Amino acid sequence: MDLESKVKKMGLGHEEGFGAPCLKCKDKCEGFELHYWRKICRNCKCGQEEHDILSSNEEDRKVGKLFEDTKYTTLIAKLKNDGNPVYKRNVMILTNPVPAKKNISINTVTYEWAPPVQNQTLARQYMQMLPKEKQPVAGSEGAQYRKKQLAKQLPAHDQDPSKCHELSPNEVKQMEQFVKKYKNEALGVGDVKLPGDVEARAADENNLKDGDRGTSSAVGAMEEKSSDQKASQYFCYHCKLNMKEGDPAVYAERAGYDKLWHPACFVCCTCSELLVDMIYFWKNGNLYCGRHYCDSEKPRCAGCDELIFSNEYTQAEGQNWHLKHFCCFDCDCVLAGEIYVVVNDKPVCKSCYVKNHAEICQGCHNAIDPEVQRVTYNNFNWHATQECFLCSCCSKCLIDQKFIPVEGMVFCSVECKKKMVS
Repeated sequence: MDLESKVKKMGLGHEEGFGAPCLKCKDKCEGFELHYWRKICRNCKCGQEEHDILSSNEEDRKVGKLFEDTKYTTLIAKLKNDGNPVYKRNVMILTNPVPAKKNISINTVTYEWAPPVQNQTLARQYMQMLPKEKQPVAGSEGAQYRKKQLAKQLPAHDQDPSKCHELSPNEVKQMEQFVKKYKNEALGVGDVKLPGDVEARAADENNLKDGDRGTSSAVGAMEEKSSDQKASQYFCYHCKLNMKEGDPAVYAERAGYDKLWHPACFVCCTCSELLVDMIYFWKNGNLYCGRHYCDSEKPRCAGCDELIFSNEYTQAEGQNWHLKHFCCFDCDCVLAGEIYVVVNDKPVCKSCYVKNHAEICQGCHNAIDPEVQRVTYNNFNWHATQECFLCSCCSKCLIDQKFIPVEGMVFCSVECKKKMVS
């Protein structure tokens, strides 16, 4: 594609991230080009989260908007130029002296995000308890993982109506009410503390509830515990295994101070992925990422990936769709009332299936229509007709007959096989 064509394309609007490389397809993708209503690349069909699109500033604006009008406003700041909220990520830089042969060099490690705790030793311990490949060290696989999870777990179109495609005024109002509700009732940010500190906080809360008598009994119970018992009294709410008192633990305020998680166990109950930057949604005794919490509350369109706020939508192939978004994944033609084929969990019209996905008959070398019968053996296919499924030597029809397969050829007998091979 020449420069002039690229410039024209970039002038078409909604080109955020245009040309960004695909982390999945690598050089096979020409660069990100957003589909006009799907949240995918028009070139490689991978999702936005598979592309290196979001800059740190864009990520921070998205999370900042999520925390706006919540108790987590301490984690955001207002930009001077436009007044929009921006996420104040805690970036941690560690410098470790490394002995060399003649002198000492300095090894610097930058974490693109770290838990916002004053005790850097505790933050470092937390990071070391995460899987190596998920630690957000700048320039590493873990940093890419965090970026991908930010896009996947906290899609902007789950909280910002302006990021959605053609919402009606009523749908915008419903979405704003939905977002306000989950900010008030479910959204939270995990905190990193030592288990003993959390227990003390829990005891304080119980004291406030139970009065003076509860205070004396709680203190007495704590004093009776020996150091050996205390080392094993804490357990992870997720894996149920014991936690060491000296190791960092994650707690979620909405879950209550009686629950703790290992750093690597603070995951979404649906996708089992680490909750990015410890941002969680709490519902019915479970932790969710933003995406899967919203999925538990509202249907999500399998076409545009947006939550459905309309009363009218359709269900097909076990998924939900806006009425106008149940379309062919290849050409976007509406499939209502049409014949379609599911390819890699995506509906495709008959025409596109034959053109792009159909198996090729070994006999006539034409595409096999999805509505006709076929014979399949070891990834080879034939029309199930007298004209196509034939002995490769004598042309005898093999339908309902025994046959001998040899690398895409089929034979009616050992004799025919020997003739062809010789």
